[in-house]
Amino acid sequence: MLIEICANSYQSAKNAQDAGAHRIELCQELSVGGITPSYGLLKQVRDTLSIPVFVLIRPRSGNFVYNNEEFEIIKKDIQLCKKLGFQGIVSGVLNPNNTIDLSRTKELAELSKPLSFTFHRAFDCVKNPEEALEQLIDLDIDRILTSGLQPSAEKGINTLKKLNEKAKGRISILAGSGITSENAKLFKETGLKEIHASASSTIESDCSLFSTPLSYSDPKKIKAILSAISH
Repeated sequence: MLIEICANSYQSAKNAQDAGAHRIELCQELSVGGITPSYGLLKQVRDTLSIPVFVLIRPRSGNFVYNNEEFEIIKKDIQLCKKLGFQGIVSGVLNPNNTIDLSRTKELAELSKPLSFTFHRAFDCVKNPEEALEQLIDLDIDRILTSGLQPSAEKGINTLKKLNEKAKGRISILAGSGITSENAKLFKETGLKEIHASASSTIESDCSLFSTPLSYSDPKKIKAILSAISH
């Protein structure tokens, strides 16, 4: 089983590589679900780390419905990541009614080639996941990052299992949200091939003006997950 670590900083990315993770999803600001990393972070990771890296392309927090200007920003960021030599893109677009914006998602996937393309957790907003699964397969998307439309992947395990069985290897189901060393083996037993975790620990801020704690991917937690799925 492959483990992808959601890394929100250079230190998190380095911790993931040093701990033996198989892949990184690189982003920033996990407290709002993640946004596109800065150019400086992208360049530092690409220049110094060797682990495969997929980059989250999300221009802002909030919903996944984008105006024309935001969509252009997404495309420019994808082109930058291709030039920098990353292995994958993580993105996606929804319509206002929380169905997949097929034309825009297709455009992003085509633009990303030959990089791998993951449709991110916007999938967890859709009303009909099995229909959305088939739509993404038709668009030749490589994988779907999803919690099974639940607050955590463990709670969504039944939907994840159904989606994986329905996919029949045509697309990869990447389970994510709340995965730890305590429940990681559950997803392996369900038949999933990939899991996604931040494996985070936090450091409280010393400044009362900035109350959000600093989170980082903890190498001990990453190693514990790897150990759990190796047996």
